[in-house]
Formats: sequence, structure tokens, C-alpha cells
Amino acid sequence: MDRNTDLSNEDLAVAVSEDDLVVRATIDRPEERNALNDAVIDGLLGAVAFADEGDARVFVIRGAEGTFCSGGDLSSMGDAFGADSMAYREQFSGLATLLERMVDASVLTVAAVEGYCLAGGLGLAAGCEFVLAHEEATFGTPEVDVGLFPAQAMATIMRAADEKAGLKLLFTGEFVDAAAARDIGLVTDVAAAGEFEADLDALVDELANNSPVLIELGKTAYYTQRDLGFGEALEYLREIITIIAMSDATEEGITAYLNDTTPDWKER
Repeated sequence: MDRNTDLSNEDLAVAVSEDDLVVRATIDRPEERNALNDAVIDGLLGAVAFADEGDARVFVIRGAEGTFCSGGDLSSMGDAFGADSMAYREQFSGLATLLERMVDASVLTVAAVEGYCLAGGLGLAAGCEFVLAHEEATFGTPEVDVGLFPAQAMATIMRAADEKAGLKLLFTGEFVDAAAARDIGLVTDVAAAGEFEADLDALVDELANNSPVLIELGKTAYYTQRDLGFGEALEYLREIITIIAMSDATEEGITAYLNDTTPDWKER
């Protein structure tokens, strides 16, 4: 059973599991297909910070009433028409900041995708380490149809998707289903209708049962080595595995394995 927190606002509901290991954030603007606005972005930033600073190991993002997120709220762009470049930069800075904070946070991020996952919403999902998609989910970048290129979303989409398939998404605005999104690298797993919630709980439980040291250092290592040359990566990762192997958490895990018991992971 999750408990609600004071991190919620009018457009975002945030709940924490009883054991504090999982933070769940639900975008709650179903009448706007859960489009991103300042309240959603600010709420997600606060929830990610809360998860990072506490005992959480997994951070889940989803949308209310069967839609993940349709991207940025285009109606808000009308307020910026005729403004200078600084106004536009400020308007677009929120998602970029959120994606950076998600990478830096010492928790594993999971996008639980139902319905539409479009534009900046696709960028948000692709910025998560794990993406579970309902078999009827739809992915795409339709903003190209109004002349807006998915520039910020491209940073996460193209780090996840096959290059040619990703470029086709970015420049055509075509929609793809969950199976196709999985095939090109945007989705981790696809859940059959009627099994989505059970599959989501199973994935979250499996991730949350990991050592917090493994999660924090393993995630940091992944993003760091990605930008290194092969030799540099091997040298860096040798140091990472040494640190992890010497940790109390690894000693606890090996001891539990040898004694056929469940490890009692401590706080990170």
C-alpha cells in the first residue's frame, strides 16, 4: 500500500511505498492528455529530489486515466509568441533540467506507459532507465506537423533508439505501437492487456530488491562509461567494481547467498 505525500500538486500525484523504497509520480491532467506544464515539471523535480535524498531505490512515472503524456502543453506556447529568445529558453528549460536530474538521481527510473506517449512525453519516457509499455500504447513525435522539431526529446530518444528508426520518428512524426517501439529500442518490455499492473509491480519489486549501493554506483557507472573510449571505460569500470566489491552491501549479499537467506540491505 502506497501513502500519499505533500509533494503532490494539482497536476501531479506523488505516493511513496510503505517501505520507502519506491516513489510513484502520476501526471494528473487527463483532460489535456497529461501534457507537461510548469506544475508537472516542478512536481517531478521535487519528487525526484525527494527520492534521491531518501531511501528510495525506484522512481516510477506514469499518467492518469490510461495516457502517459502527450508532450508539452502547446497552448502555453501562445503566451511566448513575439517574445525574445530568453523567454523561449526559459519555457523549454524545465524538461531539460528534469532529464538531467533523473540521470543524476541515485534511483532507477521507470516509465509506465499506457495510451499516448508523444513528443516531450516520449523524451521523458526515453529518459528513464526502464520503459514498460501497455501493448496498446502509441509512441511518436507529432509536433513536427506544426513545424516544431523535437530537439530536447531527441537527446534521450536517440540515445535509446536505433539511429535510422529514431531519425524517421523525429522527422516524420509517425506513430508506432508498443511492439515496434520495443523493436527499435525505446521500450524495455511490452505488457499484454490485463497484465500491465501486475507486470509493472513485478518489475518495480525486482529492481527495488537490489542493493542500494549496486543501484547508485551501477547507474553512475553506466552513464559515465557511455561517454568514454573503450580502454578508458575498462579502466574506470575496474575501479567501480572494486568499490562495489569492497562495500558492506556486497559482503551482506554474498553472506546471505552462502547461508541461503535474504540479504538485509542497509540504507545507501
